[in-house]
This record gives sequence, structure tokens and C-alpha cells, in this order.
Amino acid sequence: MTPQHAGAKVGSLPLERAAMSSPRIYDLPTRVFHWTFAGLFVAAYTIGSTVDDASPRFVLHMLAGGLLAAAVLLRLVWGVAGTRHARLSDFSLSPAALVGYLRGVLSGQARTWAGHNPASSWAALVMMGLGLGMAATGLAMVAGVAPHAVEEVHEVLANAFLAVALLHVAGVLVHVLRHRDALPLSMVTGRKRGIPAGETDVRPHAGVAMAFVAVLVAVGAGVASRYDASRGQVTLFGQTLMLREADEGSGERSGADDEQAEHEAHAREERAEDVPHG
Repeated sequence: MTPQHAGAKVGSLPLERAAMSSPRIYDLPTRVFHWTFAGLFVAAYTIGSTVDDASPRFVLHMLAGGLLAAAVLLRLVWGVAGTRHARLSDFSLSPAALVGYLRGVLSGQARTWAGHNPASSWAALVMMGLGLGMAATGLAMVAGVAPHAVEEVHEVLANAFLAVALLHVAGVLVHVLRHRDALPLSMVTGRKRGIPAGETDVRPHAGVAMAFVAVLVAVGAGVASRYDASRGQVTLFGQTLMLREADEGSGERSGADDEQAEHEAHAREERAEDVPHG
């Protein structure tokens, strides 16, 4: 396996004995997805945990979840058409490689990977799968076709996503403390230190990154433009989706107001009948 291929590792020689460089490993679309994916999940989870279902603000939870799913779909496309370390085929998903990587991290052995290491490969794949699962269950819920159990599944998926994300962050922190290689910066600058000199820069593809953002903005704007705030629903492709639950308190007050208005109208009619006609 050469450094240019999936999960290439620098393990045959200590880092200080190998010719190292800091090539661009991750293109801009991959980095934009990484932080967009993280931000949308944090937004959706926070709103879902702190805002009541009947609140007008709860629609933002639905919007963030929908955009998260759209981002995953775009990432899967880029996982086929993107640069070498953005491709899904670059993910190192061998269980043996994962065990070996974790042992290396815990023992402090100076090893690195050109692309996604086994732990981040599994984390990315699992979180994308969970993201699509949350979107599917959420869509079933707002479409009114899901039994109550689906809501429980939706919450389990969200909590599982949170657990995997926290494990991922913890793993990155342990890696940084063990190897002192500023690994998180690779998802900011795209460059990774301690890579063999033969590894060349990938193309940045700034245009693709801009298109990625533009698609997400267009999707969000399209949903927002079709949202009926008074009813808490949006119509997409001929399907009406309830993005927030009806406010039961408002319903009760509305019923009481209607009953009072009907009573007053009836009283006016009775008074009119009692008026003598000349």
C-alpha cells in the first residue's frame, strides 16, 4: 500500500527517520462538510433538547435536521467523485487496522495516516449513517405516517450520534496529547504534518465547496419560503409536513373563545326577540 492510497500509514520507520512534509490532504469541500455537519447536529440536538415541540422555534430543529441530511447526501456524492482522501474508498475500515491504530495511540507509537485514520473512518461512516437515520425517522414523524415508536427510535439515533461524536472528539484529543501533531488543524487548513514527502497536494476545489454551500442555502431558503408559520406546516412535493405540534393551550383557549362568542350571539338573538314590534 502506497502513501497515496487509502489509509496510507507511516509505520515502517520512526517519524524522525523519514522525510516528512505537510501536504494538503483534505480538499475544501471535505472540510466545509466536516464543520457544517458538526454545526448542524449541534444546532438540531440543542434545539430538540431545549425547545418545546409546540414552540414556533422548534421548526429550526426540523430545518437543521433536513439540512444535515442534505449535507450527508452531498458528501456521499463527493465521496465518489472527490479527491483521493475525500473518497469513501480511502476510508480505512478494516477491524484489524482499527485495533492496531488504537493500540498505537494508547502506547504513544509515532505513527500517522495520510488520510482518515481507522478511528475517524469508522466515526465518519457511523455518524453519516445515523444522520440519515435521524432524517428518515424525522420525516416520517412530520409526515404523520409514523407510529409513536418511531419517535423513540429518532431519540435513540440522536443520542447514539452524540455518543459517537464525543468519542471521536476524545480520540482526537488523546491523539494530539500523544503525538503533538495538531491533528484537528488538518480539517481547518487541509494540511497534515508528518506525511511522507512523496505525498502530493490534492486540489482545493474551492468552486465545489462554494456550490456545496449554495445548494444547502437554496434548500434551506426553499423550505423556509414554503413554511406556513400560522399552521406550523410546509408543503413539499405535494406532501404536507407538520414541522411543529399544535399548541394544546392555544387550542383550548380558542375553543373557549368560540364557545363564549356563540353564547353572546345567542343572548343577542334572545334580546332581539323580546323587543316589542310597533
